[in-house]
Amino acid sequence: MDRRGFLMGTAVASAAMLGLGVNQAKAQVQRSPLVSNPVDPAMDELQRRTFDWFTHVTNRANGLTPDRWPTPSFSSVAAVGFALTCWPIGVERGWMSREEARERTLTTIRFFHDLPQGPEATGVGGYKGFFYHFLDMNTGHRFGRTELSTVDTTLLIAGMLFAARWFDGSHRDEREIRRLAQRVYERVEWDWVVVRPDRISMGWHPESGFIEADWNVYNEGMLVLLLAIGSPTHPVPASVWDEWCSVYDRSWSDRWGRPHLHFPPLFGHQFSHLFVDFRGIQDAWLRDKAAEIPGFDYFENSRRAVEAQRAYAVENSLRWKGYSADVWGLTACDGPGDFRQVVFDGTEREFFSYSARGPGDRDDGTIAPTAAMSSLPFAPAEVTACLKAMKAQYPDVYTQYGFLDAFNPTLTERAGPLLHGNIVPNVGWIADDHLGIDQGPIVIQIENHRSDIVWSRMRGEPNLTRGLKRAGFTGAWLGRG
Repeated sequence: MDRRGFLMGTAVASAAMLGLGVNQAKAQVQRSPLVSNPVDPAMDELQRRTFDWFTHVTNRANGLTPDRWPTPSFSSVAAVGFALTCWPIGVERGWMSREEARERTLTTIRFFHDLPQGPEATGVGGYKGFFYHFLDMNTGHRFGRTELSTVDTTLLIAGMLFAARWFDGSHRDEREIRRLAQRVYERVEWDWVVVRPDRISMGWHPESGFIEADWNVYNEGMLVLLLAIGSPTHPVPASVWDEWCSVYDRSWSDRWGRPHLHFPPLFGHQFSHLFVDFRGIQDAWLRDKAAEIPGFDYFENSRRAVEAQRAYAVENSLRWKGYSADVWGLTACDGPGDFRQVVFDGTEREFFSYSARGPGDRDDGTIAPTAAMSSLPFAPAEVTACLKAMKAQYPDVYTQYGFLDAFNPTLTERAGPLLHGNIVPNVGWIADDHLGIDQGPIVIQIENHRSDIVWSRMRGEPNLTRGLKRAGFTGAWLGRG
């Protein structure tokens, strides 16, 4: 639990939403011990600087957060969900007043609640309760031909549901935050996106219909399924989770360390964990796996994925510059561009622009600080050492708003054009932007490690816990189901 445990006001407010009496709600409250994991001052500074990025770039008039900055950009709805999660963290840390956080949060949730929806290709922000991946920063309408995104909508709504749990007071604006967040969630027609048996589509375009890809390989999509299964208005069947687990044999690997469900970029092992405390809870697949690996859960799986990435950097079979036990981290991030070029050792290497990177998958020597920094709960000592090493060895990557998105020590010269970033003499390529979906997990995961604030509130979030139980999860804080 967070350092205040389940506050009485949280339980009472939730009870009011669910039709319970105040006395009944008070009877359900259980206080938990203080959770406080001190972090190195360098980690505290990183969290604060990264938090400040959100306050600097988010549109106060509507709550929209840009996909990237300082390059002019559209809004990423996932980044908005992360901003909504950051505001309470800022209050807890003393970086923002509750009044400002409340105003920012209500402005954002009200804007999305009121945003026009419909099947049209333009002039709307979403359809069937879902929102488009990217929105115009001013109008909130669909940007270009971007897709109606199930995962980005999920991350937006997760931020709203967390805000609804944290803003637990009797102030009318906090009551309105809770009401509107639940309303936005209940409008999402999750059953509409099950277009193939027991699989949720990744998205939809008004011009061409549903995207062919589904959430059916182990990755960041766990939270999509859990919120869909837990919906009180448009739920998908629990068999969707059974189908999700049925393909795990494709991902099980011990190539770079202890056996785990492998997904190359680290964001796949982080995003659902921003909001779900997977420690000690298990679904049917995990309970079976526990006979082979006692105590194995999805949190342990992410620990092993982080270990594997670090081991991969140490092995460095592709001989990229900079990789070491203290400088590591591959995930989806910006890159220099899409081209081939001869590098320092006389070999021709392929480089990429924005792309998902990981061990054995499109590794072009581009290191993303968010990959390691957002892994703090999984490997505190190793991540702290990585932070200090990156700051010491690559100071140009660290700014007043935390780390720039990525850097590549191998690419020290370039005759042709770059799509992103610049070549810095004696350093290599460095990105020129901060990305919202990479900044947010840094703030959130540092706080989950420090004080459990997000996890503790979401452990009491009725929609999420409903989804977990319907999916067959039991154990630890969730109970027997």
